[in-house]
Amino acid sequence: MTQVLALRYLANAAPSLCRALGAPAGYPALGMLTTDCDDATYIALDAATKAADVQVAYGSSFYAGAGNASTPNAGEVIGILAGKTPGAVRSGMEAALSMLGRLGFQDLHGVPCLAYTVSSVGSFLAKEAGVQPGTAIAYLIAPPLEAMYALDAALKAADVQLQKLYAPPTQTNFGGGLLSGTQSACDAACAAFSQAVEEVAVRPK
Repeated sequence: MTQVLALRYLANAAPSLCRALGAPAGYPALGMLTTDCDDATYIALDAATKAADVQVAYGSSFYAGAGNASTPNAGEVIGILAGKTPGAVRSGMEAALSMLGRLGFQDLHGVPCLAYTVSSVGSFLAKEAGVQPGTAIAYLIAPPLEAMYALDAALKAADVQLQKLYAPPTQTNFGGGLLSGTQSACDAACAAFSQAVEEVAVRPK
């Protein structure tokens, strides 16, 4: 599962910092975390926007991934929630932490893979995928070749649309995409994606 490496709150952050980070006007409270898995964290931050009156002010992956982190608490990603009150930010962060406690990459014969259906996206992933909040998406990530091969399998397995391509290499040297459709279609796409990644893992050539 995903490990949280550092966590801090600012009850009333400096206005210039809030603006620079992209926090909406009137959202001075911030909650910040770093973890060892960027994609799981983005899904968790999206969950926060559904659980409380918060917005994702900032989220960015670090180069080369958690295995090459620059410092012990840097990990692979930083995420920052913004809210109107400290209580709202803590509520949102608690929802994110709960999600992180049960979400992470699966190991398919030594190849890491994330294939997860978000049944109803919040404001963060809706914007990322270019869909309406409440839409179901399949969040699919794997190493570069595996991701492109498996993405094709996912798109052919169900009535889903490619909303965003994470062309390899990403900042963490992976690849993948966000697919939209019904929840059952996204589930089928996730299953096909994982199966195709595993196929390459077992027989790469």
